[in-house]
Amino acid sequence: MNFGLENKTVLVLASGSGLGKAVAGEFLKEGATVVISGRGEEKLVSAAADLENKTGRKPLFCPCDITNSEDLKKLVSFASGPGGGVDVLVNNAGGPPAGTFESFGDDTWVKAFELTLLSYVRAIREVLPSMKNRGWGRIINSTSSSVREVLENLILSNTFRLGVIGLTKTLSSEFASYGILVNAIGPGRFDTERIRQLDRALAEKKGLPVEQVSKASLSRIPLGRYGDPEEYGRLAVFLGSEANTYITGQTILADGGMVRAVP
Repeated sequence: MNFGLENKTVLVLASGSGLGKAVAGEFLKEGATVVISGRGEEKLVSAAADLENKTGRKPLFCPCDITNSEDLKKLVSFASGPGGGVDVLVNNAGGPPAGTFESFGDDTWVKAFELTLLSYVRAIREVLPSMKNRGWGRIINSTSSSVREVLENLILSNTFRLGVIGLTKTLSSEFASYGILVNAIGPGRFDTERIRQLDRALAEKKGLPVEQVSKASLSRIPLGRYGDPEEYGRLAVFLGSEANTYITGQTILADGGMVRAVP
């Protein structure tokens, strides 16, 4: 299948590691110009070198704190340079802290909002003008499987990820006439450091060994394994490509069948 990405510029937020990095790698394989971002320049240098080693193509990179509006403006300006605009935006963010409702005060709630929802709003605002001018664009919002089935000990993520779904559905209607498709992906349990962190947090809360918590989670996945981040990246590539011409406003779970809820 020809994804038509050879002349496209793809910006992936929070892509120095984990799912974001995997998404960047899959777009590189398809010939896109890819810009990765993250808070630490040293980490981005390492990620860029690793991606080049795996794909034979080197991404551009630009440090960015996605909770800082000025940083996001600079990032989009940098990413727009090679092709005169961003064709594909992949919104992604590290997850907020694990915990229950009584664990957090206002400051933590505000920071989680800025990280998991407001950063997406700001990034979309910055890339929108060039997408409208071109009459083509793809926006992919990375969320969580918690948008269909809330997860224990993750009150902040459960709350704000659903806001991303409302944003996605609304913008798919508002932007359709400009040829801009907007979708969300909800990852389940992928083999990343984030999942290992969440397992440790839940094990500490329950006073159980981490291995027991991880085994219980794995038992809920019909495919019997955690996802490979590259599998997530391939789904993002399709949604962000010219091959996708009619899917918009949708939330697609990539979870190995873990969530039993019917939409």
